[in-house]
Amino acid sequence: MQQCSSQTADSMLARTLLLLLALTVPELRAQPYPIPPTCYTKVLAMGKEITQRAAQIKTDYDTYRCTAHLPDLYIDIHNACVMSTMSSYLSLLEGLRDRRCAYTRKVQSLGAMIRQLYIIMSQKCHGDLVFTRDNCEALQHRGWRG
Repeated sequence: MQQCSSQTADSMLARTLLLLLALTVPELRAQPYPIPPTCYTKVLAMGKEITQRAAQIKTDYDTYRCTAHLPDLYIDIHNACVMSTMSSYLSLLEGLRDRRCAYTRKVQSLGAMIRQLYIIMSQKCHGDLVFTRDNCEALQHRGWRG
């Protein structure tokens, strides 16, 4: 009976040591699921991606003909005008007449991302975001860097 409890104690000690080793060695501590971003970092990343995608559809072979008239879109989440800018751009996307262009995966995906960002900013992150600028013109000029 004594030998059995000694083996159990040794087994528990070994498990504890392995756990401590796993917690102290960074390579063993790698998480299978990444830590979710904060609301601010999520919105910032989505804004940059939307800005890039909006520029891409204006140069893409399948969509450049029907999107050439669209204004440049720059998402600056610190600008108070960003909500109305996204809403206006979304209306323009939804109003595209050329079915071949309007229903491409890239145009539909851009519209969905803008809708999603709008919802996140207006409902989910409303209290986490602070608008430090109120310059609607800055969202329409190529010189903006976000």
